Amino acid sequence: MTDESPDVDGSDTTADATAAAEQNGEAEAAETETAAETEAEAETVETETAEAEAVGDAENAETTGDVAARVAEYDDELADEVAALERRVQKLETKLTTKAEEADELTERLKRTQADFQNYKKRAKKRQDQIRETATEDFVERVVTVRDNLLRALDQDEDADIRPGIESTLEEFDRILADEDVSTIDPEPGEEVDPTRHEVMMRVESDQPEGTVADVYQPGYEMAEKVIREAQITVSKDDE
Repeated sequence: MTDESPDVDGSDTTADATAAAEQNGEAEAAETETAAETEAEAETVETETAEAEAVGDAENAETTGDVAARVAEYDDELADEVAALERRVQKLETKLTTKAEEADELTERLKRTQADFQNYKKRAKKRQDQIRETATEDFVERVVTVRDNLLRALDQDEDADIRPGIESTLEEFDRILADEDVSTIDPEPGEEVDPTRHEVMMRVESDQPEGTVADVYQPGYEMAEKVIREAQITVSKDDE
């Protein structure tokens, strides 16, 4: 009787070994595939990182104005022109900044000058007002003296001759007016009519030539050649 157990056991062992080998192969293949995928992903990440860095470097180069360095990679002559343009732009920007500062300074100076001028105008007006007030006060002080003299003349007895006193007061008043450069407009009969200084009240028959001053109804006044009040006159007309 033949014993076949060893053959059966050997066959099972061989099958088990084959199955184990297949499993190991599949595991190694899966491992290899995973490693390849991982490596590919790593390469992709490195590539994306490199591209991002390149983009960042390019942006930084453009931001700092280093365009010439990039152009030099392709054309040295063009890069020189770009560099010259960059230098010119930099000079113009510096010049523009300087001019802007100068403009700001001039604006501030103009504002200060305008403020000083406004203050000067206010001070000048104040001085003029003070001079005018002082001149008015001085004039009033002299005029009230004339009034005092007139009051004293009126205090005289009724039968007293006050004419000399009145004449003296009038002379004093005329001196005050003369001190103020005030003169009377009192044309003589027969003088030509001056429309700028004479006001014609009416035309009357007169011995004077036609169209000339016949008589003065009320004298006028002028101050420093400026007419304050026109003289009121009558004018001679043709006697028919």
